[in-house]
Amino acid sequence: MTNKPNGILYIGITDTIEESVKEHKLKIYPNAFTAKYNCDKLIYFEEIEDCSEAVIREKQFKKWKRGWKIKLIEDMNPSWGVLSLNWNLDYTKIRI
Repeated sequence: MTNKPNGILYIGITDTIEESVKEHKLKIYPNAFTAKYNCDKLIYFEEIEDCSEAVIREKQFKKWKRGWKIKLIEDMNPSWGVLSLNWNLDYTKIRI
């Protein structure tokens, strides 16, 4: 997640990406990092079936230099487009 192209980057894992995107957009947790820095734009994601592998991958990303993260994002999403834009998410229903 980011707040703008080449802006602040947030890395996290979830088992329900649609719900996580809605939580970040609606700032359900106002004291969270994503709310504080307005990181509500999904610009990159990976699907990993095994939860323990997802945790390992998240830790890898968090250790990477910013330039490596940007290259990974731009290889998949060169324009930094918001990937969840056309997902037709129902923002009136939130699972907390």
